[in-house]
Parts: sequence; C-alpha cells; structure tokens
Amino acid sequence: MEAWREDRLNDLLRIESEHELFDEIAGMASAIGFEYCAYGIQMPVPISRPSVQMFNNYSQRWRKCYSERGYLQIDPTVQHAIRSTLPVVWSNTLFEPAQEMWEEARGHGLQHGWAQASRDAGGSLGLLTLARSAEQLTAGELYQNEARMVWLAQYAHVAMARLLIPKLAPETQVMMTAREKEVLRWTAEGKTAYEISQILAVSERTINFHITNVVLKLGASNKTQAAVKAAALGMLS
Repeated sequence: MEAWREDRLNDLLRIESEHELFDEIAGMASAIGFEYCAYGIQMPVPISRPSVQMFNNYSQRWRKCYSERGYLQIDPTVQHAIRSTLPVVWSNTLFEPAQEMWEEARGHGLQHGWAQASRDAGGSLGLLTLARSAEQLTAGELYQNEARMVWLAQYAHVAMARLLIPKLAPETQVMMTAREKEVLRWTAEGKTAYEISQILAVSERTINFHITNVVLKLGASNKTQAAVKAAALGMLS
C-alpha cells in the first residue's frame, strides 16, 4: 500500500496540466470501481465570491443542468465539505434538503457515491466525489477500499492545488518580508499605524511605508482588505 501511494503520488505531481491531471485521477477512481469522478476547488478569496473551478466526467446534460439550476449552492455534499473533512456516502438522508437535485442526478446515472473534502494551509477547499450508476457501496467495499479513496481525495487536492492556486489566487505568489508580515498581522488585530509603531519601536511613517507596500503587492484597495486576504490565504504565519 505504501509503495502504491508513493508511486501514484509521484505520477500526479509530475503532471503539469490540470485537465491531464484530472484524467489521471478519474482513471485511478475507475480502477477502484467508480465510473464517475468529480473534483472541485474553492479559494477563500474573494470573501464575497470565492473563486471556484470544477472538473468531472459527468454527462454533458447533467453538467448543464447542474450549472443552470445553481445546484452548487445547495448541493448537500458541498455543504458537508464546507463543514467537515470527514468522508460522506450518498444517501436519501444526505440529499433530503435537495430532493429535486437528487432525483435529477439519479436520472443521469449518478445513483451511488462517496465524497471527501480536503483543506490546506492556504485556505483552499478541495472536494473529490466518486460515483457510479450501479451497485450500492457496501460496508465491506468501504472497509477494503476507503483507505485508497481517502488517499486519492487528499492527494488529488495536493496535486490540483499546486497547479490551480497560482491561477485562482495569484496573491499567494507574492513575497512579503518578515516585517511586512508582522505589520500586517498587527493590522489584522485592529491596531492603527501609530499603535503598531509603538509596539515595534519604529516610526509611524515606517509602518505606513510597509502597509502601502503590502496593499500594492496584494492588489488590495486598502490595508483592511490586504490583511483579510493575507490571513485567509494563510500568508501571515
């Protein structure tokens, strides 16, 4: 199992195209018994409309239906992923809040499924879904295969995030000095430039200089937005 993990992880990390990477992930899903596979990633910024990108091998009709009816906003697997990184098996109970969506999904061959979310230090949220049209997932199958399913969910996110985060959140590629981070951390705590200057024993002008730099680097409109962005993206540690 360990050798399999290392070999497959190396395969995923060598791929430089997100579409080719998804095809590889879907192939690995197929090898453990799932004809359908979906992966989505959501960035923590912008706060009011987070960047999202999705990949799947569902039918074109279901992709169109899912998009046009705004099912992403009510999808119970997505809602679960926002709250927890524990895996979840599809069930009538899970989809009870979205009955119409559940009925339509089954009408497109998505009868049985499993999903797990992954999070990273940069605040991005990934969700891997494995599904099929026949054969319900049994406790025995989960006992036998769930370790690989969980591994696939985690490392699919590692590999996809490596390729997608620089595109979806280019701010993460910004290099800040240790002092700029320190000033931004105090800003995030609600301190004024004068208060920070007293804490760090430097001039207020110096603090404003650092704040101006990070606002420009992060493409923010002001120091508050800069602090929120940096904190959400895990850049202040």
